[in-house]
Amino acid sequence: MTDYIKSEISSGVMRIQINRPEKRNALSLEMYAALTQLLIRMDEDEQVRVVLLTGHHECFCAGNDLVDFLDHPNVDEDSPMLRFVSTLPFVKKPIIAAVNGAAIGVGATMLLHCDLVFAGENAQFKMPFVNLGLVPEAGSSLLLPQLIGYQRAAELLLLGDIFGSRRAYDLGLVNRVCADDTTLAIASDAAKKLAVQPPAAVCMTKALMKGSQVDVLKNRIKEETKLFVSRLKSPETREALLSFMEKHKSDVSRFE
Repeated sequence: MTDYIKSEISSGVMRIQINRPEKRNALSLEMYAALTQLLIRMDEDEQVRVVLLTGHHECFCAGNDLVDFLDHPNVDEDSPMLRFVSTLPFVKKPIIAAVNGAAIGVGATMLLHCDLVFAGENAQFKMPFVNLGLVPEAGSSLLLPQLIGYQRAAELLLLGDIFGSRRAYDLGLVNRVCADDTTLAIASDAAKKLAVQPPAAVCMTKALMKGSQVDVLKNRIKEETKLFVSRLKSPETREALLSFMEKHKSDVSRFE
């Protein structure tokens, strides 16, 4: 485990907190491994009936730690990052997210696999995969068009523009927009309410709602993963990542 991922269990709720505010809760490989381990443990633990996933009041998760990306360019399908995005979508028990501040990249796409999402007024979402020379992950290229329609999904994924919690609500990406200082409390109340529901019925209902696309989603995640790994090794992506980190523009359009 890592100090950057905290967890506790109370009254059937496992609260997992991404706890790296100095880096805007960007996920390192070590943090991905810790999250995956907790999700697997939670699904097997009879004491846990629901997961509450949260960050800090100013940042939920700013995506991947780009320094990790550049320091470990030889990513493969067994990497902690890709194990996480292959585990989260198939968790059997319900997951509730409380989102304040930035939810960027995987910080946004992981919400597609949460059963309830509560966002503060200050929440901001962005999926800048194409901007960084990458492709979407975690099945988002499949789930986002299904959820909000192709054109609106294309706007979010191809342009990679930032959008706020009210737009996220209108698109159907979050269940409720909350006052910033109440987001966690409202999400916690929902988690407690869900934790006292008949557990087998809850898991079966979740499985029924997701069942028709499990195999399709698994295949899409594999396809995304293959492309994501190949993109990480491309000159275009490396230049885009370096440009983003160094805060200068580069002409990646010259690459083919």
